[in-house]
Amino acid sequence: MLVLSAFAPAARRAIYLVLVVVGIGLASGASADAVASPAAVAQPARALGPSKVQFRHPSNKTLREFRTQREFRYVEVRSELSAWDIFWMRFWRWLGELLSTDAGRLVWKYGIYTLLVVALIFVVLKLLDVDVTRAFGRAARVAPLAYDADVENIHALNFAEQIAAAEAAGNYRLAVRLGYLHILKDLTDRGLIRWQPEKTNHDYLFELPDGPLPAAFQDLTRQFEYVWYGEHEDLSAAQYAATQTTRLAFQRQLSTIRQAA
Repeated sequence: MLVLSAFAPAARRAIYLVLVVVGIGLASGASADAVASPAAVAQPARALGPSKVQFRHPSNKTLREFRTQREFRYVEVRSELSAWDIFWMRFWRWLGELLSTDAGRLVWKYGIYTLLVVALIFVVLKLLDVDVTRAFGRAARVAPLAYDADVENIHALNFAEQIAAAEAAGNYRLAVRLGYLHILKDLTDRGLIRWQPEKTNHDYLFELPDGPLPAAFQDLTRQFEYVWYGEHEDLSAAQYAATQTTRLAFQRQLSTIRQAA
């Protein structure tokens, strides 16, 4: 204080102010050290663990179990395309690229119209019962017959001679008709049907008694109508042999049927 008294009053006040500020700073630092120091001393040091890391490996059994689980299948299996799938994929890609051009769109537009017109013509011809294959092909030849095919009397014909003559001449279409008429004569002689020129083949079918004959006669009738009314004058020897086999089988079956009263 004696030293401070030697200064002027203004200087003394400045020195007092500096001393007060320094004193406050020292007091704050001392209190902080006093608070932090006990906590730092009281806290124990953390254990760092073993210096060497130990690795654990799963057993083979555990690995196999993991591999069987779907959750651990990280590889996505892609199905392989067959040659047929690849063909159609390339075909549709090519078609799409073709139709994306101006020429392709033009062909597609008028091609659809053409197909519709052709389909309509085909339906109309079928409704009119026109043979489409012969409408645009050669005209059907008329097979010469030695008698009136519509009014023949089945009881006045010698079928064995007539069939043999038609086969020798290669007129298999006529031979098929004669064989069918021979069947009608056999059925009439046994009293299973009543033959009349104005009756249709299906009329005779309904006259047959129940049993195996109706189904066999229906197959025989279908073959005859296909050959005769379809005008298959170009019937081959192999095709005729098939119809002849059906006819002979029916005649053998008919021979086992008792004559109707």
